[in-house]
Amino acid sequence: MENAYARSLPEVLEFFGVELSKGLTDSQAARHARLYGRNVLPQKKSTSFWKLVLKQFDDLLVKILIVAAFVSFFLALANGETGLSAFLEPTVILMILAANAAVGVITETNAEKALEELRAYQADVATVLRNGCFSIVPATDLVPGDIVEVSVGCKVPADLRMIEILSNQLRVNQAILTGESCSVEKELDATTTTNAVYQDKTNILFSGTVVVAGRARAVVIGVGSNTAMGSIRDSMLNTEEEVTPLKKKLDEFGTFLAKVIAGICVLVWAVNIGHFSDPAHGGFLRGAIHYFKIAVALAVAAIPEGLPAVVTTCLALGTKRMARLNVIVRSLPSVETLGCTTVICSDKTGTLTTNMMSVSKICVLHSVSRGLLSTVLVAQHMPQRVLCLTARVSSLTFLHSLLVFFI
Repeated sequence: MENAYARSLPEVLEFFGVELSKGLTDSQAARHARLYGRNVLPQKKSTSFWKLVLKQFDDLLVKILIVAAFVSFFLALANGETGLSAFLEPTVILMILAANAAVGVITETNAEKALEELRAYQADVATVLRNGCFSIVPATDLVPGDIVEVSVGCKVPADLRMIEILSNQLRVNQAILTGESCSVEKELDATTTTNAVYQDKTNILFSGTVVVAGRARAVVIGVGSNTAMGSIRDSMLNTEEEVTPLKKKLDEFGTFLAKVIAGICVLVWAVNIGHFSDPAHGGFLRGAIHYFKIAVALAVAAIPEGLPAVVTTCLALGTKRMARLNVIVRSLPSVETLGCTTVICSDKTGTLTTNMMSVSKICVLHSVSRGLLSTVLVAQHMPQRVLCLTARVSSLTFLHSLLVFFI
């Protein structure tokens, strides 16, 4: 439903044909599911393994090396060479290219796995009113028109229009959308602002945000791609990847190298036209073929076979160093892009982090000064180990003081 934030509550309920006291019926829910789709964020189809492999060879310099390897191989066959030494050069080139592709595939695969673990913004279950009774259903089963109930600690399962606040107030942490470090108080009144941004839609609960205080009842107005989170996800999926500076430079070098190689072949072959009829070659045609082989051999020798391997190794080392700092690198050339930056302008916490405080270190106090406490009881036997699997502050209220003793 468009502009639900600017419409009155009776208009919204009438649009979806839902009764406030009973909610949707099962038949209505099934019809709305067919009409609006499932409450699932769109997922980009994962790239197959073989497409990832082929992607690593989609480079002009790599293509030149592949051609060079096959030309070198056929020249060895044409000259009647035998043994491993005859095919050493093409074998080395192909091994370098295979190692180069393996590093690229492993890096991109690991990055995709890490990104999948970060895509957990949708709620798992929701409390919904259907057929006059409240029940807990999977969040993916919600449809527009469903009346749901949310309370403190709940992750909002879809885009909701507020119906009733069942407590003194309702506050929501919507940092994942707006980057606001503090929770936002929600209201029931319709918003009159035209083309309102997320911050102005005070009567809307957005999918993926978290209720940090209060309890409320609301009606679903958008699911899946038709939510604020879905629109952001769609824009991410439709974003075209830009060519990095390193990729541009390598492509330019590959183009230049291809022209130079072609020029060498033509020049060497043309210079020796007068020797085509040499009796030692057994005829003009044989002489032309002989000098063509020489020209191609010189061109192959001019190709820097180790360049892709050196570039990939350097980028892989950079990726490894960044991974130690919990930085996900989706493609190797992006490492060089980050290395070229001098200033990074970013939003405040909440858009780049989870906007949740967590325990990073525990200090056990053996004594307290400055009059905080007159006496401190210290246990004779301190615990050998303190396991903090997950310790987070679930609300954004200011903590003036927090003193923890393990006794």
